[in-house]
Amino acid sequence: MRTAIQTSPLPPAAAGLALSGAVAWAAMSLGNIGWLQNHGFSALTVAIVLGIVIGNTVYPRLGAYCGEGVRFSKQTLLRAGIILYGFRLTFQDIAHVGVAGVVIDAAMLLSTFGLAWLVGTKLLKLDRDAALLIGAGSSICGAAAVMATEPVLRARSEQVTVAVSTVVIFGSLAIFLYPLLYTLQAEPMWGMRLPDFGVYIGSTVHEVAQVLAAARSIDQHTADVAVITKMVRVMMLAPFLLMLSMKAAPSVSAHPHQHRKLSIPWFAFAFIGVVVFNSFFPLPAALNQLVLQADTLMLAMAMAALGLSTHLSALRSAGIKPMILGAVLFAWLVIGGALVNGALGRLLA
Repeated sequence: MRTAIQTSPLPPAAAGLALSGAVAWAAMSLGNIGWLQNHGFSALTVAIVLGIVIGNTVYPRLGAYCGEGVRFSKQTLLRAGIILYGFRLTFQDIAHVGVAGVVIDAAMLLSTFGLAWLVGTKLLKLDRDAALLIGAGSSICGAAAVMATEPVLRARSEQVTVAVSTVVIFGSLAIFLYPLLYTLQAEPMWGMRLPDFGVYIGSTVHEVAQVLAAARSIDQHTADVAVITKMVRVMMLAPFLLMLSMKAAPSVSAHPHQHRKLSIPWFAFAFIGVVVFNSFFPLPAALNQLVLQADTLMLAMAMAALGLSTHLSALRSAGIKPMILGAVLFAWLVIGGALVNGALGRLLA
């Protein structure tokens, strides 16, 4: 094996990119399977699972040679993927959910992330970066938000993987829970009628794919409103990253009198620029589809690279506390989200 690696026709960087790309391609192919789509498992989720499997079996023998390309996928391609993600959004999306939808999205983002910081760092005594990553994934857009937050915090790979795991577990649970809640809220005895259940789903469920899977189980109108509300929530990723870079930048030195270095997420500015461009100068449909496919590939490669560089021993050492935090945030999204949607939806209707 070692000799084969050393005589590989591909240079180290290209070999790592090829490996990440192969895992991403497999994940995107599996992501087209109807059962996985219907249960909210996107290509990104599948990519990290495949990456973890390979990363803890075959990859340790390839890591020394492929590491450079895998790191490029995890860092540079991630930022490029987040920038291109802007082609999924327009300012016109905001008009479809109205003021109430935007305010509800913002309220759920701020309250969920604040709760993650409070419970994670103060009560559970988690590492700050781990708590903030879990908070980002729960409050904004799941795995994509975790990955976008990682370079701002300069978090470790295992912390990112643990945060993504909470998104997978509790977001998958949401797919089955929300349709049940819809049937319960239709019963007068429960007293939890919401102005628009689609806004409730879009403002509280983790991943876009999970939002779509949960809302489709109800009806098409609910699905349309839920996805638009979710995309408005995704649009809040850029200002969130800018705020986080100012408030939570890591220290550059252990010296108490040395100022913190501000980690400015420049790719967030590019993300905003792409959203603005897409709002006023939309690409032709065929070209836009190609761009979105390239974006999915880049993000899937980043997730695959994350999985490849994650060791299960590091996940085990994280313990039960991250899952407890994920469960607390999930409970808030479901219960607190219903209260926030009910109150603000009626107030701003």
